[in-house]
Amino acid sequence: MSRANRGEWDSMSGSERVLRRRGLLAAVVVLPLASLGLSGCGTAASNDTYDLQASAVTTTAPAASRRQLLVPDPTALKALDSEMVLVRVSASEVQYLSKSQWSDKLPRMVQSKLVEAFENTGKLGGVGKPGQGLAIDYQLITDIRAFEIDTSGADQAVVEISVKILNDRNGSIAAQKVFKATVPSRGTENTAYISALDNAFAAVTGEIVTWTLNAI
Repeated sequence: MSRANRGEWDSMSGSERVLRRRGLLAAVVVLPLASLGLSGCGTAASNDTYDLQASAVTTTAPAASRRQLLVPDPTALKALDSEMVLVRVSASEVQYLSKSQWSDKLPRMVQSKLVEAFENTGKLGGVGKPGQGLAIDYQLITDIRAFEIDTSGADQAVVEISVKILNDRNGSIAAQKVFKATVPSRGTENTAYISALDNAFAAVTGEIVTWTLNAI
């Protein structure tokens, strides 16, 4: 510190000295934080975002026009309960697909697309999510067991969903079944993996809709 600066420092009150110290710290700390923020934004912007298609299910199952179906939030392990696309590299190791993400958390996407698939059949008196005011007859309880690209052998999409039909009138399980589909990937690009997952989910969705309409 020069003599001039030392004189200025000595003439300051205690509070002024504290403020000056804080100003010096801010000058040191803010710049690195700003750099990290820019890096974070750049990383997020580089991710391609994907959605799942709502399946147009063709089914010969009977209409259940007097039945209303509630589709609660699906359950899933933490590895699947996110926007990341899961890749299984071995029986005990999973990773996430780089530069890719779902448009929402996976369970919410599955729930939304199942509701759309049931609506598109036109065979139910009503179908919806919790909070939409349905006079519920049945609930579709789902658990996402697998929704991944399996690269441990031949690259393929694997979708497995456990489903229970709950009679909301008496609390009993009317039926339960596990649905699974595997679809080979037509390439090793991210778009090929997502397409395979989309096709596997469409196959499972079609089976779930037809089975549910027959069960209620």
